[in-house]
Amino acid sequence: MSVAQNTSKILPGLALTCAVAIAAYAGEHVEVGLLGGRWIESLVLAIALGIAVCTFKPLKPSMKPGIDFSAKILLEIAIVLLGASISLSAIRGAGAWLIAGIAVVVVLSIAATYVIGRLLGLPPKLATLIACGNSICGNSAIVAVAPVIEANSQEIAAALAFTAVLGIAAVFLLPFLYFQFGMSVPQYGTLAGLTVYAVPQVLAATAPVSLLAVQTGTLVKLIRVLMLGPVIFLLGIITKVETTDTNGKGGRHPSLVPWFICGFLGLMAMRSFGLIPEAVITPMETASGILTVIAMAALGLSVNVRAVAHAGGRVIVAATLSLLMLGAISYGLIVALQIQ
Repeated sequence: MSVAQNTSKILPGLALTCAVAIAAYAGEHVEVGLLGGRWIESLVLAIALGIAVCTFKPLKPSMKPGIDFSAKILLEIAIVLLGASISLSAIRGAGAWLIAGIAVVVVLSIAATYVIGRLLGLPPKLATLIACGNSICGNSAIVAVAPVIEANSQEIAAALAFTAVLGIAAVFLLPFLYFQFGMSVPQYGTLAGLTVYAVPQVLAATAPVSLLAVQTGTLVKLIRVLMLGPVIFLLGIITKVETTDTNGKGGRHPSLVPWFICGFLGLMAMRSFGLIPEAVITPMETASGILTVIAMAALGLSVNVRAVAHAGGRVIVAATLSLLMLGAISYGLIVALQIQ
């Protein structure tokens, strides 16, 4: 099939996903104007709008190639570009014990959350998405891990939707804990950085306390985000090995780690060593964000709303227990490191 034919097959579905993504951005803009902040991010709105379109107006078969292209290829490109936004320079000035402690918290949280999800009857891939989302960086981690473990659209939508609700709840709850339990500013900043999902949410949770809380929380959060690279790398290897064992096929693997993981790690390394000009970093971050929202719109357009609703109760229980457990582990780290 020629390039022109491939393009013509992709265009209808791609145009629809772009239209849904634009509507999501518009909804976020309205939200900022009315509420003064982004409480529900555009990528979550894109999934919700996509599900609504798919539910109320069945899509024509001609839309499927473009939707599939957006959900897979554009998402993988977005993940590669995401690597340029992460620099190892974030660990400068942080103590070795704090860095090691954050890594331990992330590993323990992922393992414990996965076990909680499985005990509640969640499928392995959905439990993995919730574990990585809660333990590392919320939506970004879920989006990055999903193609690595080959999660389906229903699992991705469920993980994103319900963890997004908890992320907002954490922003409101944490300042209350600070004022009620007499934590010091460094302790509170560390706790926020270890438990809140996204960097903007860390800023929202720590800004009411002090500038020092903001700085501490942001530093801890950035170190936590750095765990995304090793996690998706290891999951890529585990997934390939499990697939090989299931199929009963040994021998040489053409690609043990998916190309986009290599690209992600490559750009992260280039950013860390100053090989990416500062002038292009922001455009790359913007492009990654736009492609991610388009991909999320595509995922929404391919979601069976009944499947998401069916998993809803168990997902919210798993995510809530995970967040509480992450808070307990994080506080244990604060005590162990004697952060005052």
